Amino acid sequence: MRGLISRRAAAFDSSGIRKAFDRAATIADPINLAIGQPDFAMPVAAREAAKAAIDAGRNGYTPTQGIPQLRDRLEATVRAELHQPERRLCVTSGSSGALALVLMTLLDPGDEVVIFEPAFVMYRPLVEFLGGRVVAIDTAPSFRIDVARVAEAIRPATRAILLNTPANPTGAVADEATVRALARLADDHGVTLISDELYRSYCYDAPFVSPAAYSEHVVVIDGFSKSHAMTGWRVGWVHGPRPIVDACTMLQQYTFVCAPQVGQWAALAALDAPMDAPLAACRRKRDRLVDGLRGHYEFEVPGGAFYLYPRAPAGSGQAFVERAAVQEKLIVVPGNVFGAADSHFRIAYTVDDRTLDRGIDALVRLARG
Repeated sequence: MRGLISRRAAAFDSSGIRKAFDRAATIADPINLAIGQPDFAMPVAAREAAKAAIDAGRNGYTPTQGIPQLRDRLEATVRAELHQPERRLCVTSGSSGALALVLMTLLDPGDEVVIFEPAFVMYRPLVEFLGGRVVAIDTAPSFRIDVARVAEAIRPATRAILLNTPANPTGAVADEATVRALARLADDHGVTLISDELYRSYCYDAPFVSPAAYSEHVVVIDGFSKSHAMTGWRVGWVHGPRPIVDACTMLQQYTFVCAPQVGQWAALAALDAPMDAPLAACRRKRDRLVDGLRGHYEFEVPGGAFYLYPRAPAGSGQAFVERAAVQEKLIVVPGNVFGAADSHFRIAYTVDDRTLDRGIDALVRLARG
């Protein structure tokens, strides 16, 4: 008798990050540095807009591409920023929904996608679920992208390059020369560059640069989850060339239908909320963590996002994570969740100062043996 679930579904494993959450739930007063979401509050104006939308009965479906007020404003902002008046935009059910739609639009079975490891946990499973093949480029130990290696990885089956900057899990930020070179490389080979820009507001040491500034063919994924602490509201967007975005919109009709309406009204209000203070606080936490662990761990100082990605002192990230949980009640994520290498672990530092200080103290003790 055939199994109850498909081979594609059976090939999935529970996210290593989800396993970390489950472990934290079994520990009394854990030091949880595994959760990749902001610790600041969603903007007051966004909360009030959500309440008003509920009270006004705005609880049903919206146009697939998003409520006009939000979509038009986002599209106008993107077009003005990139000087690309023909660029199209669709509001999606989170940036993860946008990623799924883009990959569904681009990939046929056997097509290849170049990714940079360590990489966000969804990239490889989604590509493979759709019948594609991942070509992974290991960026360790610097986590910088070597464009020459990308050029060598492009083959006739290559359909897309998937870039994430600032990056999860490393916090690495690709510089202007790199993103420009990637955009031109993709254009020269007729390959679509997908730019995951969910952490673009978290650039601490240099301004964010999008590869879409150098090519109208780049497809961009973004959202409100990280920038405005709206992870649970599931409001993201995709923008890019008309044929790709129109196809994403059509596919959304048959999958997610639309982003949650209340979340869209909240997102519209969030666009006008000042976010300088929470982002400055996040940079301060990065500096606090880096200063506390310097000399105890080997790591690259992250230029963005809200993660630190140190090398495990005993060699195995998985073994270190197990020891940290048992000895210190410290929850972090092993690096083998993000790629083939089991050499690092991820720290998410968007926690209150007390938790961050407890985490630093625990990590120092673990480093000493």
